[in-house]
Amino acid sequence: MTPAGVHHAAPGARPAPVTAQVTGPARGWLRLAWLYLVSRRAPAALALLAGFGALLWAALHWHWNVAGGAAAAIVIPLVTESGAAAVIAVTTYGPFGEPERATGRWLPWLRLGAAVVLTAAAIGVLAAGATGGDLPGGFVAMARNVAGLTGTGLLAAAALGGMLAWTGPMAYLVLTESALAAGLTTPWVWPARPPLDRGGAICAYAVFAAGLALVTARGVRESVRDT
Repeated sequence: MTPAGVHHAAPGARPAPVTAQVTGPARGWLRLAWLYLVSRRAPAALALLAGFGALLWAALHWHWNVAGGAAAAIVIPLVTESGAAAVIAVTTYGPFGEPERATGRWLPWLRLGAAVVLTAAAIGVLAAGATGGDLPGGFVAMARNVAGLTGTGLLAAAALGGMLAWTGPMAYLVLTESALAAGLTTPWVWPARPPLDRGGAICAYAVFAAGLALVTARGVRESVRDT
């Protein structure tokens, strides 16, 4: 062994600074969250949500309407809200199934965080889309509708599986349109209620909370035999 290649610092020279690196739990958490979001196609979901925001802006800006009457004014906003909720619900599906549930102790928190973040993103992009014109009910009604519709999707994910979770918001959309045509205004048809209606808000946010709690604690159904 020889001293060749060993460099000694010159007298009075300062040691080179050590570059700090992001390590430890924070980096691990960020990587885990990113991998989870990618496995649930969250980037694609955000792009679709932005598309629904653009669709709402166009509908309000050019005054699209599908029929006459006051009730028809909420149909197109309701369609965009239902579409956004369906996108969020489908992201509950994961490709790894039981192995992921068995090995991921942080999985419930990731489910909760992803659902809340995507719901907030949907409300944000639709609020931006609402700048195109006069949104029926305003921001309060839109946020209530998105939350409630997302809740129906999360409940459908728990009952039918993530791939069929879109059926929850779509079934509720058909139910709402039928109720509007019949003139029904029950609090369970919250899009037909005024923005500050307490009963409609309670029903919508109760459905959202129930869906969040079920998906967070139990996850989504993986097959018809999954119990």
